[in-house]
Amino acid sequence: MASNSFGNIFKITTWGESHGKAIGVVIDGCPAGLEISDHEINAALSWRAPGRNNYTSPRMETDQGEILSGVFEGKTTGAPICIIIPNNNADSSKYEPIKDLLRPGHANYTYLSKYGIFDYRGGGRASARETAGRVAAGALAKKLLTLYGIAIVAYVKQIGKIESHISNDDISLLTSLTKQSPIFCPDAAANDAMLKLLDEARQMGNSLGGVVEFKALSVPCGLGDPVYEKLEANLACAMLSLPASKGFELGSGFKAVEMNGSQHNDLFVKIGDGEEKKIETLTNNAGGTLGGISSGMPVLGRVAFKPTASIRQVQDTLTIAGEKSSLQLPEGSKHDPCVAIRAVPIVEAMLALVLVDALLLNRCVRL
Repeated sequence: MASNSFGNIFKITTWGESHGKAIGVVIDGCPAGLEISDHEINAALSWRAPGRNNYTSPRMETDQGEILSGVFEGKTTGAPICIIIPNNNADSSKYEPIKDLLRPGHANYTYLSKYGIFDYRGGGRASARETAGRVAAGALAKKLLTLYGIAIVAYVKQIGKIESHISNDDISLLTSLTKQSPIFCPDAAANDAMLKLLDEARQMGNSLGGVVEFKALSVPCGLGDPVYEKLEANLACAMLSLPASKGFELGSGFKAVEMNGSQHNDLFVKIGDGEEKKIETLTNNAGGTLGGISSGMPVLGRVAFKPTASIRQVQDTLTIAGEKSSLQLPEGSKHDPCVAIRAVPIVEAMLALVLVDALLLNRCVRL
C-alpha cells in the first residue's frame, strides 16, 4: 500500500490500523531546536479523541502519544520524529458478524477489489482512527506557525441544513468558543439547533453530514508554488485526503458561480504609510490566494463531510460472494453521529501541515 506520506520538506507518514496494537506517525524535515513534549502532543490528541460526549463515538481511547525519537532534552534534533499512540479500547468482536458483508458507504469493497485483503476490524487502515497521527504531527506544525506569527482555527460551520454565522477574526476567542461547544461550533444559537438535530438523527438511528470551516491569519504573501504546488491545491489535497470528506472550497468557493467578475474581484487598497505601508484587498472572495500564491489576506476555506456511513438502520446489501443480504450493526457498535464534529481538529492539523511545508519551501525560492 503506497501513498501514506504527505508533505515535501515537513513530511509525515502515518502508520497503523484501527484495531491494531498501535497507530502513529513519523515526521521528517522538522527543523531542529523546536521545543516540544509529550504533554503538548497529548493536549492536541485529547481534542480529537472519541468518547467526549453523546455526539461523538463512545469508543473510549485516551490517545496518549509517546515521542520515541527525534527529540532530545525537550527539543527537536532534526532527526525523524516518531510518535506512537497505543490502541487500548478496540473491540473487534463487534465486526465478526458482519465481516462478510459489503458495508454501504464503506471501503471494504474497494479495498478487497484492489488488494485482495481487507482488515475488517473497524475499517483497518481506512478508519478515521488513522487521523490521530495527523493531529499529533499537527501539534508540532502549529507550534512552528506561532514562530512566524501565524494563527489558525477550525470549527463546525454547518450540520445538516443548519449553518452557523461566524464573522469574528479573533482566533483566540474563536478557539475558546469552539472548544467550549460539545460539537465545536462557536455560534451559540447554531450550536443549540445543531444539538437538537443530532438528537433527532440519533433517535432515528441515522447520521448527518457537516461542513468544517478553517481560517489562518497573518499568513505572509508568497506561499505556494505554481503550477502543481499551488497553496490551494495542497490544501485541497490535504482536506480531501481525510476520511468522509466530499468537498473543498476556498474563499467564496462555489458561490463564486453566482457572482459577476465585478463582484468577485478583490480590489487592492493601501493601508498605512511609510514603513507601515501594507497592501490588502477590500474583500476576500479569493480566500487568501492569487495564482496559487498566498496574498497576505486570511486563508479561509471549508471542507464538506458526508453523513457517517455506519448507522443503526437496517440496510440492503450484498455479501462478499455477491449474494443478497442485509446489514444491521451489532448491538454496542461505536460510531459518530456526525463525523464533521471530530474532523475539526484534524482539519486544523492539516491546515498547519500545509502552511508549515509551504513556509519551509519558501525559504528556498530566491536569493
